[in-house]
Amino acid sequence: MPSSASLPRTLALTAAALLAAAAVTPSAHAAPHAAEPAADAPGASYKAAHDTLGPQHLTPAQRRLGEAKQAEAARSYEEARLQGSLAGYKLSGGLHQSQKTSYWCGPATLVIAQSARDEVAGRSQQDAATLLKTNTNGTAWYGININVPSPTGYPMADALNHRLPGAGYVPKALPYTPTATDKANFRQHITHNTDNDFAIAGNAWEVPGGPHLVGHPNIEIFHWVAIDGYNTDTAAAQVNYLDPVGGVSTSVISWAGSVPKSARISSDTLTTIMGGRGYVW
Repeated sequence: MPSSASLPRTLALTAAALLAAAAVTPSAHAAPHAAEPAADAPGASYKAAHDTLGPQHLTPAQRRLGEAKQAEAARSYEEARLQGSLAGYKLSGGLHQSQKTSYWCGPATLVIAQSARDEVAGRSQQDAATLLKTNTNGTAWYGININVPSPTGYPMADALNHRLPGAGYVPKALPYTPTATDKANFRQHITHNTDNDFAIAGNAWEVPGGPHLVGHPNIEIFHWVAIDGYNTDTAAAQVNYLDPVGGVSTSVISWAGSVPKSARISSDTLTTIMGGRGYVW
């Protein structure tokens, strides 16, 4: 979970800047008083100024799988919304682990997300760190090929699919300012994964002046968390996540004492926090 401005900016998303530029390019058929584009999210300008990651590329198989999962998630979300079960929070049941080092949030998130599916506790974070090629800079969002068959450059997605055969995890990159569609999709995705007993691995990029996870200070923090449930009463407008910093000694991470192991947050806020990075679902 390396934190602060000392961490390289190699784990974010410059392709989002191109998408943002395209979004405000006027159409030849636009109405004279077309609506203004949405305002940048808090922290978006910081991310745009400090991002050094080149464009990301999904494989053809990832694109096909993502499209199929999106269609299923949208259908099942609408069914759940119409049912209006009002059952409170629904969880996939990840088993929390506190990260063993200041930069092992990725390995901890991998074993937590894996446990949501198979309910096996206590897996080795060292083994997970080796698989993910985690180093003192943390666990990459994109650009690292790990030792699995047919790696895609997305280490967390590849590791989850390797450890949970047939899970069909796919990465979802987010722009610096997630759109209303991005936020709606995330609500559908967490509903889909939770209902099928899977967690989401979320890659947060917290920056000064932007929203932060519960208990995190107002500094730059690159961080992985396992998102393992949603509030059925609000159609997933709030979600539950497990934070590997929770339970860590303040001698390892100075601000860890204020961080809970499990927390709830607005799904829109969490989507914004993941802007410039993304999540694996």
